[in-house]
Amino acid sequence: MKFSKPQKVKDLASLIGAELVGKADLVVTGINELNVIEEGEIGFVDHPKYYEKTLNSKAAVIIINKKVDCPEGKALLISDDPFRDFNKLTQHFHPAAKLPKGKGATISKTAKIGKNTSIFPNVFIGEHVKIGNNCVIYPNVSIYDHCTIGDNVILHSGVVIGAHSFYYKKRPTGYDRMLCVGSVVLEDNVEIGALSSIDRGVTGETVIGRGTKIDNHVQVGHDTKVGKNCLFASQVGVSGACIIEDDVILWGQVGVPSKIRIGKGAVLLGQSAPARDLEGGKTYLGSPADESMKKFRELAMLRKLPEIFVKIDK
Repeated sequence: MKFSKPQKVKDLASLIGAELVGKADLVVTGINELNVIEEGEIGFVDHPKYYEKTLNSKAAVIIINKKVDCPEGKALLISDDPFRDFNKLTQHFHPAAKLPKGKGATISKTAKIGKNTSIFPNVFIGEHVKIGNNCVIYPNVSIYDHCTIGDNVILHSGVVIGAHSFYYKKRPTGYDRMLCVGSVVLEDNVEIGALSSIDRGVTGETVIGRGTKIDNHVQVGHDTKVGKNCLFASQVGVSGACIIEDDVILWGQVGVPSKIRIGKGAVLLGQSAPARDLEGGKTYLGSPADESMKKFRELAMLRKLPEIFVKIDK
């Protein structure tokens, strides 16, 4: 991101309350993430694994959480939380646009909207919906009847909250839909990525716990309970009536069958799918999912099969 005009590094240090080390008269032109940073810009680093790469990058100024030798011609901003301060600078120079509440949206008269909540055009909010304070509801979001949204929730474009469950009975003449009278509850500080869907409970609640972050193109089925501070990457699919405990991470394209419980702190690597309940605090891989190290050993053995068969043929 380029600044509208060059900024003095000493002014930026003052803005975020950081200690300035190195070339104090530098003028910077923008702020960027390490992989795309350009000459004259600010970057940040908060993990020892990336210190060397960042210090030797094109960055003119680096926000860092450790006192190190400053590379020649650069400046360091010593911070106890570079991630936070990087965001602070980004927000300062590129503030988010906010529209008046409800302008261009369709909002039921029975809906209740909290303070400082921004609702963008083409949003639909149904009957008896409750939305908390300081939320951001981006364009083309649909929130069906009787859903509850907590404080500080972000719903990106195309999100659907409260669609009916995928629940049918097969008849000789076709499929009958189960009528759903439940709801969805999104607790405080939840963020739902673009084009994701959270289905309502059949008669109860589908719950997304406080602080959970969900990526784009994710589906969560009816009556599922997702705990606090979980992380779901793109294209995750969670079926109905599952229990996902706190701090669970589901990486891309993980599929969770119905009525599965995943324990606290479990991590499922990409494209994994459990066939049974999974214990918390472990990392899983594969379909059916098992502990990752066991799966890696199995894959290593599979790669040796051609060599084994050649020896047997001889």
